[in-house]
Amino acid sequence: MRKALRWLIALTVLIGTLSTAGAATAAQPEAHGTTTGRTGTTDGDILDRLLAIPGMSLIQEKPYTGYRFFVLDYTQPVDHRHPSKGTFQQRITVLHKDTARPTVFYTGGYNVSTTPSRREPTQIVDGNQVSMEYRFFTPSRPDPADWSKLDIWQAASDQHRVFEALKPVYGQKWISTGGSKGGMTATYYERFYPHDMDGVVAYVAPNDVVNDEDSAYDRFFTQVGTKECRDRLDAVQREALVRREPLEKKYAAYAAGNGYTFTTVGSLDKAYEAVVLDYVWGFWQYSLLKDCDTIPANATSATDDEIWDSVDTISGFSFYTDQGLEPYTPYYYQAGTQLGAPTIHFPYIEKKYVRYGYQPPRNFVPRSVPMRFQPSAMLDVDGWVRHHAHHMLFVYGQNDPWGAERFRLGSGARDAYVFTAPGLNHGANVAGLAADEKALATARILQWAGVASATVQADPSAARPLARFDAGLDRRDVERDMTLRP
Repeated sequence: MRKALRWLIALTVLIGTLSTAGAATAAQPEAHGTTTGRTGTTDGDILDRLLAIPGMSLIQEKPYTGYRFFVLDYTQPVDHRHPSKGTFQQRITVLHKDTARPTVFYTGGYNVSTTPSRREPTQIVDGNQVSMEYRFFTPSRPDPADWSKLDIWQAASDQHRVFEALKPVYGQKWISTGGSKGGMTATYYERFYPHDMDGVVAYVAPNDVVNDEDSAYDRFFTQVGTKECRDRLDAVQREALVRREPLEKKYAAYAAGNGYTFTTVGSLDKAYEAVVLDYVWGFWQYSLLKDCDTIPANATSATDDEIWDSVDTISGFSFYTDQGLEPYTPYYYQAGTQLGAPTIHFPYIEKKYVRYGYQPPRNFVPRSVPMRFQPSAMLDVDGWVRHHAHHMLFVYGQNDPWGAERFRLGSGARDAYVFTAPGLNHGANVAGLAADEKALATARILQWAGVASATVQADPSAARPLARFDAGLDRRDVERDMTLRP
């Protein structure tokens, strides 16, 4: 389950480092389109308007045809309850189209990419997009880091301040969105600041209401996909534990060759088991049923290299090293203090082969960082969504393990929906829904953004994204911003 976060975060950290290194002043933009801004202003002065916001500074501008794309820093209080007690710089990006268009507020819940991209709701409404890095993910980390200030209310308050700063510039409707931990983030923001956004689109957002009750995940793994596929995966996972001794020798050589250490998790043995126990979850989170053909058909007769390669491809043997865990410390801190984390069981593996079981988030955070779990946090959010959700859309994938514990709507919800994309995984989106749900979801997003035509308002089946697909902007890959535990 945890390889999810690693792949995207490692990529976005690298992209962000390469693209912003040495950018003390703005890069010279290439020619832009002739899009006009709000009445009486032109697109050409949008940067001046952004930089006139107190606390806003430019890192870099990158050209993209038809848009302007800015990488910015915004000064935030470390503690929104006590703003005088220090600040930090939070990284945001703005994909500017036109101030007369709606704006989508995106967060992945981790690092922010500094490469221009457009999330699905942004394409649907043909709007602007503001993206925000989650506090405590570098470089948006206070120094020194007071970890007690990393919680869902402080993060929601970051979004609230960004919205308040940008709303005078982008005065049309706003829609918040995010996938995986970003979907959770968009939901928490709505819970604490329900009057900011005009709509919320939360993709594949887990909802671990009672941290110690995770039987829904165990039931999921007995039903997902086909029995043949489940049996293949279970057998490889078991075989990797049966062959622990020779494969751990391979792991030790691999770690030594790459300079990997295991101080945080405690030992190579603990790291090895954690990687192996992620295997089945990781497959269903990021693969489709058709990908079962890539799994060894007979684990007992497979070579050690075949078992290693299959586990490494899906779970990744580098992840539970100190070097692999370090970028995700903020996530695991939150999982162990508020978000919760799933615990699953492995009835098809003899107990003698499982030494540690599914390890808690505490094992993946340096011991120098104190942690205390707050069971009321998710209970509060869950209750609020059930009774107060308004203009909210949740999208899940049928075969995504994270959907086993999801947000649900109660009698108090209004104009709110929970849809499931058949056969899809952690990359589920509106485009993957059944035809009638896809049309309804698209129509509601357009309506919330204030750009639904009279035709769509009268007949939701006529709803289509307003912007054409752009291969350079529109991602259709899996949301890889959750570890193989949220």
